[in-house]
Amino acid sequence: MNEAIQQEDHEEIDWFAILQVMADNLRLLVLAPLTAGLLALAYTYTQPHIYTAMTTFFPPQQQQSAATMMLQSMGALAGISGGSIGGATNPGEKYVTFLRSARISDFVIERLKLQERYKVENIEDARKELADRLTIMNRKDGLIAVTVDETDPQFAATLANTMVAALGSALNNFAVTEAQQRRMFFERQLEETKENLGKAERALKASGVSGSTYKIAPFSAVEQGAKLNAAVAAQEIKLASMRGYLMESAPEFKQAMLELSALRSQLSGLGNEERSSKGGDSDYISKYRSYKYYETMFELFAKQYEIARLDESREGATIQVLDVAKPPTKRSSAKRGQIALVTAVGVGILLLIFVFMRAKLSKFATNPYAVARFDGLRAAVRRAFDK
Repeated sequence: MNEAIQQEDHEEIDWFAILQVMADNLRLLVLAPLTAGLLALAYTYTQPHIYTAMTTFFPPQQQQSAATMMLQSMGALAGISGGSIGGATNPGEKYVTFLRSARISDFVIERLKLQERYKVENIEDARKELADRLTIMNRKDGLIAVTVDETDPQFAATLANTMVAALGSALNNFAVTEAQQRRMFFERQLEETKENLGKAERALKASGVSGSTYKIAPFSAVEQGAKLNAAVAAQEIKLASMRGYLMESAPEFKQAMLELSALRSQLSGLGNEERSSKGGDSDYISKYRSYKYYETMFELFAKQYEIARLDESREGATIQVLDVAKPPTKRSSAKRGQIALVTAVGVGILLLIFVFMRAKLSKFATNPYAVARFDGLRAAVRRAFDK
């Protein structure tokens, strides 16, 4: 019974001790947080307001191309158009990367004279200042949002809209859509094949045509070989393209390899037959075969080039702006009252911890047993260092 009363008295004494410590430091616990809050409030008046402007837009949409249906008649070239673009899982990320690129940043810096505005000496610092004020997000709804934080609401809107305009300008100089890349690919192939076709045609004309050449009538056999050669070349181009977005263990890649192997077997068999029947006119036959090969390749690439041009004119790289950035009327930075309150509460908590720790240390200093243990610990540390 007496122990219970003593324990209750001890608990009450502890609570009274806590209240006593707070009462002893009441002026510090009240005036210091209040002063800190007032100073924080005064500081906010020295800082400029931050305004946030945002624009959202749809990136260029990749439509279902006409080539999907027409390629079925093109033999081995049917799969080339699915090149490296087909592996893109999220096309919007590509445009986010463009917006963060140095090319876009430099365009905006020069157009809006950001070096002078941010008072920096070189373009690298201007890019960093611009990046600190920009937030670019590829949203789940398919829109890309460009958010700008600036002290001037009008300039915040101007900067956000200029970023989108810079992207549109850059897209006019880059092939970024599926149709544009296909068109550029087949344009290069077409130019190379056209040049080779011209050389083969001149070589064929220079070889002359003899009567015995007409007698052996190589045209059907040579045409078949030329078409097989063209099919093999097209299949090799297709495989090279597929390596950009498929693993070699993928079923589609293995199927393409089997098709290439079958074409090569057919070509090898045809070559053996031709070698067994070669005569004095083999030079003409070889040149004719080369001519028909490039002629077939030229026809295939020309058709693909026209298909890509048609798809490119249909889809384009048009940015559709949903919401144009407008000057915000409300600041987006933290409210002055909130800053002052958070500062006052934070300082108050820190001071509470400080006064209780100070009281604990004061009590510790008056305890002979604790002082003796502390002196022993200090002596042990000193002996360790003396060694």
